[in-house]
Amino acid sequence: MKLIRFGETGQEKPGVLIGEDQRIDLSSAFSDWDRKFFQEGGIESLKNLDLTVFPQISNDVRWAACVARPGKVLCIGLNYSDHAAESGMPLPSEPIVFQKAANTVVGPYDNIQIPRNSVKTDWEVELGVVIGKDARYLDSVEEAKDFIAGYCIAHDVSEREFQLERGGQWTKGKSCDTFNPLGPFLLTPDEIEHVHDLKMSLSVNGVDKQKGNTSYMVFDCYYLVHYLSQFMTLEAGDLICTGTPPGVGLGMKPPQYLKAGDVVELSIQGLGRQKQTCINS
Repeated sequence: MKLIRFGETGQEKPGVLIGEDQRIDLSSAFSDWDRKFFQEGGIESLKNLDLTVFPQISNDVRWAACVARPGKVLCIGLNYSDHAAESGMPLPSEPIVFQKAANTVVGPYDNIQIPRNSVKTDWEVELGVVIGKDARYLDSVEEAKDFIAGYCIAHDVSEREFQLERGGQWTKGKSCDTFNPLGPFLLTPDEIEHVHDLKMSLSVNGVDKQKGNTSYMVFDCYYLVHYLSQFMTLEAGDLICTGTPPGVGLGMKPPQYLKAGDVVELSIQGLGRQKQTCINS
């Protein structure tokens, strides 16, 4: 299934997407796609619904982030072998883990706000993994598959000066407002045959910047869920941003960064498209 959310900021409601453009309002049956929904096996209950009795959503209604604000947004650095090569850095022996603030999560077509005093706002297309039930000390990588609710596009927007030159830690360069557009939908695992072989792309103002494939992940989705569960409880509804392929602005010669008026478009095979316009904060 394709889980969506819709409505104005702060008033989002849950729904599903049928085909490419038929959005169905399920707010009369569910409160939200949040931790409670996932933890209590809500996706299974969705499968028993007669979707024909629910109203359609007008085309002019805003697309919200495909899940409610996560408890945690965990990110993985240098997780694509070709991106590590682009950065001139060795492959990590263990996942490089950092966090973004959960309030960075916005809709897939919302504006990206260039932060005040920013000169190095960068783009990163990523595969997002949403946790389907609480995970702690998982016994095996194979077991981790059962703890994934679904997959989506995540845009890990980053301010490189804040990240790399203002104290030597990454969180504040990743946590500015609007820095994680998510969606347009969360696709359940049963509808993805090969999650580790998905084409990815990102363009700025119509010019291709990133081209990649999830097959180049150093640590795949299942490994990451298992690994992270050894250090913290992953709660249902948490988001993992699994890393980005080559082509980020920081890696270009000379580096290129986003400015007000730029339009960024992202896609991942089978997971739809995003489009954002950059504005000054």
